[in-house]
Amino acid sequence: MDGGQVQATRAREISFSVSPRERRTAQPPHFFFFFVFDPPDREPFHTMPIEKSHHHRPTGLKQTNKAFKSKHASKGLLKDRSKGKVNRVAPKNPVPKGRTTKADRRNAAKLLQQKKREELVRSNRLFEGRHGAPKIVAVVPLCPDVDAEAAISHLYSSIGEDLPTRAGLSVLDADRFKQKIQFVPLRRNFIDVIDAFKVADFAILLMSAEVEVDKFGLLCLSAIQHQGLVSVVPVVQHLEKVTQKLRPSVRKSLVSFTKQFFPEEDKLLAIDNEADAVNILRHISEQRPKPLAWRDQHPYLVAESVTFRPNDATEGSTGTLEVTGYARGLPFNANRLVHLQNFGDFQVKQIISAPLPHAAVATSEMQEDARVLDTPDPAYQDDLVAENEPDLMQNEQTWPTEEEMAEADEHVRTLRRDSDASIPPIIASFTTKLAAKTTKRVPKGTSSYQASWIVDDASEDEYTDEDEEMEADEDVEVDAEEGQGNASRDEEFEDVEEESRTEETAEQLGDEEEEKQLQAYLSRQKEHRDDAEFPDEVDTPLNVPARTRFARYRGLQSFRTSPWDPYENLPIDYARIFQFENYKRTRARVVAQAIGGAVKPGSHITIHVANVPKEVLATYDPSRPFVVFGLLQYEHKMSVLNFAVTRNSEYTAPVKSKDPLILHVGFRRFVVRPLFSQNTRGGKGTNNVHKFERFLQQGRTSIATVFGPVQFGNLPCLLFKETADVN
Repeated sequence: MDGGQVQATRAREISFSVSPRERRTAQPPHFFFFFVFDPPDREPFHTMPIEKSHHHRPTGLKQTNKAFKSKHASKGLLKDRSKGKVNRVAPKNPVPKGRTTKADRRNAAKLLQQKKREELVRSNRLFEGRHGAPKIVAVVPLCPDVDAEAAISHLYSSIGEDLPTRAGLSVLDADRFKQKIQFVPLRRNFIDVIDAFKVADFAILLMSAEVEVDKFGLLCLSAIQHQGLVSVVPVVQHLEKVTQKLRPSVRKSLVSFTKQFFPEEDKLLAIDNEADAVNILRHISEQRPKPLAWRDQHPYLVAESVTFRPNDATEGSTGTLEVTGYARGLPFNANRLVHLQNFGDFQVKQIISAPLPHAAVATSEMQEDARVLDTPDPAYQDDLVAENEPDLMQNEQTWPTEEEMAEADEHVRTLRRDSDASIPPIIASFTTKLAAKTTKRVPKGTSSYQASWIVDDASEDEYTDEDEEMEADEDVEVDAEEGQGNASRDEEFEDVEEESRTEETAEQLGDEEEEKQLQAYLSRQKEHRDDAEFPDEVDTPLNVPARTRFARYRGLQSFRTSPWDPYENLPIDYARIFQFENYKRTRARVVAQAIGGAVKPGSHITIHVANVPKEVLATYDPSRPFVVFGLLQYEHKMSVLNFAVTRNSEYTAPVKSKDPLILHVGFRRFVVRPLFSQNTRGGKGTNNVHKFERFLQQGRTSIATVFGPVQFGNLPCLLFKETADVN
């Protein structure tokens, strides 16, 4: 072979094995050629194939000894180092923090099951037996052509009973189901519906097969949803007037409508059908009423009879009101106050037992003399003082006294009598408005500059203080809707002068007055839109200097961290409210004391309410529910209340801060002028300063702040705008 000549040799044979799976996926074989340069002075070499070698592979049964690793100290070495010192022996099977053992979980589940069983027995014991209390059933007409009285009559006749002819709320003694049912037929009055659902155990939603649910029915359904749901029974009336062909579609439509508000209700019963009427009674008798937390935290009583006994010393203007009925909720306590709707809070004179009203249980043993169950202790009885008297001699309040205000008013009236012509036009128009003002009952504005402190001196061991920050009131869920309410005439209200707004129905408005009202309406709408688009901007008037316009305001770099003294420059009204030293501990003690009352739930009693005005009996209607609510300790005192407010999307008119609104909170109802502010988080690290909002806007939650009586716990609240229509 010549030098430089390239000789191609055969590629080496490489031995390898391929598994069956790899054989299926293996790529086609590739051939490689190697070019080797052979020097001329050497013989060409030839490659030989390599023989396949065999290696023994050990199985899993082969023993492998653990290798010795000397990097850790031996037991003997550790013993020498310790020199006799013994460490604390840890307990066996320690449970890590935050974890529980299987035995602990089983025990906790057993205790929870036992607690639920006891609660079920306690709630059912109220209605069981011939001496049990009747279940309260409210019959709500959602359509204009339905009749609640006729529906109740059908329920009576379905089990062969006759509807009582006497006035008052009828009680059906259904021996077939071993239950007593008290029906409350409601008129199409919104206030009556709201008040009835505060005490009802069940509700019959009466709908029509011919007429759709109107605006009033929708308003009632929305209100009772936000106030607190009770067990409902959807019922249709006038179904026999519909042709047989259309009845399934009518039922399907009404069931679909009901599911929008109550998704768990998928049945619809016909009140005109005897079998369905019996099923309605069976459903009410066998089902357990849904509990309402805010209602079960207070004692209450639905009146069966009301009697008024005047006091001789006051010539009959006030007297003792005797209300008979079944005690419900928490036990009644004679030392606590009671609340009467539209009239306020009163003291209890005594609580006595009353004979059962049903003829079936009117035996000789029940006709014994009434015995006194509870009487108030003068040392522990709650007083009727709702406000604190501010000390005007401390020279810290610059507000004029009542005597100075009266003297100024008399001086203005004297000037007006002397010469109306000499008064400037602006002052003349102002005094004319004063003359047109009328006296109206509205809530007192009262609450905590030099506030009277409610100090809780309970033991630290029994009621621990988990939060050192003082919290004067509880946030509650609120819904703002349109509606109508009556101003309560009770001690939560005071006489103030308000401009009289007479309805101008006899004569049409003049062009100037109509144009003035239109401009006011358009201006209010513009302010509402500007507040929604530019919430952080305020227009500065051109004719007033900015330092004068914003003299009442204070500049802050940050709402969260800038220093702020909450007790600086407060109005005189803050000296008239009550403030808690420790709200959480006081609430725990008050609720614990309320559970141990003397008059147990389910007892048939008569409450003697002292010093009640005679007008209470004049407004009593046996066909409407008359309710007596028991108050907890301190719930008569005035303070500052905060509510989380979410506006109803169906109401489109502007709602401005300080607009008069009707507030339903728990069992109370009164007129307020709330201030709205942003719903921002407070707590540690912040100064609890929140931005004021001029309007209640759609799509966001705000905080409404009002003066009002103390309320313990989370209570559902409703805000309504007063209109000319009661519904």
